[in-house]
Amino acid sequence: MTSTSARVGGVRKEVDAQKLGPALLIASSLVLAIRTARWPATSDEGLANVDWQKEVEHSGHIAKAMLSHLISRYPSLFLLKDVPWYVPTDDDVPE
Repeated sequence: MTSTSARVGGVRKEVDAQKLGPALLIASSLVLAIRTARWPATSDEGLANVDWQKEVEHSGHIAKAMLSHLISRYPSLFLLKDVPWYVPTDDDVPE
């Protein structure tokens, strides 16, 4: 049987990665706020603060690791989408 169109065999649930952007932004912002809450307020806007840049990067890393852990252990916490899987045809099998 040779067909030119792929047939959907079913669907599987996966976390919708496109919807994770806001969650990652909020999580990293919370981590940054907690880690820098006791820093003294500065008003030197003309210069880049190296410590601040390091904290921003580190907060993003912590939030990404946390979300990765939650996605792998508890995917039902996040929005899920249906991803189709296809039945292979004769054209898909190498000769």
